[in-house]
Amino acid sequence: MVRSILIAALAATATALSASHHAARNAELFTIDLGRGETRIVTEEEKWALKKAGKNFIDITHHPNFASSASPKRAVAAVTYPSGMAQEDTVKSLINKLDKTYIQEQLTTFSNFFTRFYLSNEGKQASDWLLTEVQGVIEASGAKGASAKAFPHNWIQSSIIATIPGKSANKIVVGAHLDSINQSNRTGRSPGADDDGSGCVGNLEALRVLLTDPKIAAGEGVNTLEFHWYSGEEGGLLGSGDIFDAYAANKTVVKAMLQQDMTGFGSNPMGVITDRVDAGLTTYMRKVIDAYTEIGYVDTECGYGCSDHASAMAAGYPASFVIESAMNITNNDIHSDRDTLDKINWDHVLEHSKMVVGYAYELTFAEL
Repeated sequence: MVRSILIAALAATATALSASHHAARNAELFTIDLGRGETRIVTEEEKWALKKAGKNFIDITHHPNFASSASPKRAVAAVTYPSGMAQEDTVKSLINKLDKTYIQEQLTTFSNFFTRFYLSNEGKQASDWLLTEVQGVIEASGAKGASAKAFPHNWIQSSIIATIPGKSANKIVVGAHLDSINQSNRTGRSPGADDDGSGCVGNLEALRVLLTDPKIAAGEGVNTLEFHWYSGEEGGLLGSGDIFDAYAANKTVVKAMLQQDMTGFGSNPMGVITDRVDAGLTTYMRKVIDAYTEIGYVDTECGYGCSDHASAMAAGYPASFVIESAMNITNNDIHSDRDTLDKINWDHVLEHSKMVVGYAYELTFAEL
């Protein structure tokens, strides 16, 4: 009886704290950058109304040093990328190890969380599960000095950073966002199979395969390789904003960032995003796609603040974004309870994983 009373009291306390947190957040004001020099101060509900209307933005409330479309403060670092591929034999042997069944199993579990909304308890459970999976992949590899850690924020769901050290601290980054959202009902079912479960598990499989390479595992890369899984992308690139702002403040060197957001819908050529990205890195990504995938690409635009590469660019880091197709034919069921496994083309996710392996291995061993 006493134990039942204690459990009930703890549950009531947790509910009260959650309600208090949401009330405080609803009263907070946020500064967002919508592009074209337009910034606004909005409430939480006004943010979600803009998202529901299809307006992308970067929440710069806690990132005053970010370059914005209104007042650029930080130039993107100039990096010269290789003119071609230098590691084709090794990369192709690694690509042959990619396991579509592993991707299917991981995405099935990941999309079975009721929601991965970044302000929800289920969202925290999903990020905790993914961190355990990433850590398991690293531990199984025995990679020297490699680690995976949660990156905490001032909301309940953490981001994740996996680090495979190289000979220098200069970073090559692969990103995806781990949160999901149902824009019609933020507390409702939100499987996020394509957006962005597909990018998350495709990157996890690329990491697993890369760690089977003896040179990667021994830390012999010229650069340090990092895989990021960001929280709160749907709220205005929040998790990636915190991470890249912290990197900029610490003068961390990031030589390249590739975002993978939606990789599983359709059977069309990949979409290489051309607006608000680094031109040199984007040119290089076209070469990677030609060298290591079978479906090719088309150039396409996604608008301001459409995914986490925008946080890297705002912090002064060269970034690129390759999505599942041209933007006008991407998955229409995202941000709803219909973004489900039956919409996923597993071979398409695998093609993106091939690209990630090529990008990551080539640039980890490149003098930049």
